[in-house]
Amino acid sequence: MISAIFWLAGELIHLMILAIIAAAVMSMLIAFGVANPRNQIVYSVADFLNKLTEPVLRPIRRFLPYFGNIDISPVVAILLLQALQMVLADIYGRLVMAGMAF
Repeated sequence: MISAIFWLAGELIHLMILAIIAAAVMSMLIAFGVANPRNQIVYSVADFLNKLTEPVLRPIRRFLPYFGNIDISPVVAILLLQALQMVLADIYGRLVMAGMAF
């Protein structure tokens, strides 16, 4: 049961990392005029990705200094999520070594 919980947490973190990357790419495509935000599909995908990633990126944006038009909060969020993944893997490894994981 514990291994399933750690697996699920790791997969959710991985999916959030992929969503942040997809949101950053979509933002760049819209900014460079490759994708038209007035298109219903493009708008729906961009809105979904924004709503999915904004709870993770908003607290990071509050603490980062203003860099003009450059938003480095996705990079910081990905680094923090990967660090969290490593911490969870370490905790799970210690539980396995202690014989407490089922």
